[in-house]
Amino acid sequence: MPTPITIYTDGSARGNPGPGGYGVVLLSGRFRKELSQGFRRTTNNRMELMAVCAGLEALRFEGCDVTVYSDSRYVVDAVTKGWVFGWEKKGFAGKKNPDLWGRFLRAYRRQHVRFVWVKGHADNAENNRCDALAVAASADGALLSEDTGYCPE
Repeated sequence: MPTPITIYTDGSARGNPGPGGYGVVLLSGRFRKELSQGFRRTTNNRMELMAVCAGLEALRFEGCDVTVYSDSRYVVDAVTKGWVFGWEKKGFAGKKNPDLWGRFLRAYRRQHVRFVWVKGHADNAENNRCDALAVAASADGALLSEDTGYCPE
């Protein structure tokens, strides 16, 4: 039986919209991998969702048992309460971040994923590490990417 995978995620944006980034910690047995990326102009919710996408997309095999820990009610509630599946049926009409929700669903459907909400900036060391990764990624102005899916209202 494959080793379960744990993914911690966090995202942040200064200014909302503004510079932002995400951080991800993947754990499986004795293996650990950290991911992060910063963007010039984005939102906090986009970074929270992009962190989950990046974590799931980093998995090399399909059908893994994955637990995603996130401090984002936006992401966790959308999945655990089934809202995102209803949004998908309606073509994400009127919803923000349809590009990322579609990306998320493609990666989500390749695995067996369970979501757990954690309180942000609390006593969860891995969530705090993700936050530090996200903030550091967003602070490096020379390396910030363009969030091509971000559409200002």
